[in-house]
Amino acid sequence: MSRSRLALGTLGVVALVAGLAATLTPSARSDTPTPHQITVQGVGSVDAVPDQVAFSFGVQTSAKTASAALAANAEAATKLIAALKAAGIPAKSLQTQQVSLSQRVSDDGQTVVGYNASSSVSATIGSIDKAGAVVDAAVAAGATSVDGPSLTLSNEQALERKALAGAVADAKARAQALAEAAGLALGSIVAISEGGASQPVPYAAKAAADSGAVPTDPGTQSVTDSVTVTFATT
Repeated sequence: MSRSRLALGTLGVVALVAGLAATLTPSARSDTPTPHQITVQGVGSVDAVPDQVAFSFGVQTSAKTASAALAANAEAATKLIAALKAAGIPAKSLQTQQVSLSQRVSDDGQTVVGYNASSSVSATIGSIDKAGAVVDAAVAAGATSVDGPSLTLSNEQALERKALAGAVADAKARAQALAEAAGLALGSIVAISEGGASQPVPYAAKAAADSGAVPTDPGTQSVTDSVTVTFATT
């Protein structure tokens, strides 16, 4: 047999083997079908009554010179902070927010006639029932501005975890309903990701305590979290 015939025969065998491989590969792959999956979103929510509140109290002073205005403001701020501490606010719950100084000019805008100084301090009150008394004490001590209330939950992280567990349970219930509707059996979780917790938002109000002080209604806040979960099905 000549070399040319031998080469042609070898090429024919190679082509035959390649053809058989191409024919057998799809069949072999079809023996292991791709598993079915269901992906759903779940939402969990927990309602709770806020148990702490924050206010911002400010003082403003005026004087002919900048240094005098600042000195007067420092004295007023010191008196305010002392009153807040006397009302039961610990030092760790007090924080200076801002100190500012500005000029006062004449009506024609050409002459500086004095200076205004202002500062503010935030106070976090651990008991909402005491909020009204604290506000009254701050005003009596010379506070010229009051901003708030900012209602918060001291156990917010624990509530977020509870909402997260509820979101997973909700996702499983949704996936089970989908699987049953499709005639499938729900399997184990193959992937899960958190959607993120939302900031607590006011939900409802309840009556304020009977007091002569400024009332603060805590209401109810809702902590919500969400998840995206993928389940295997058979």
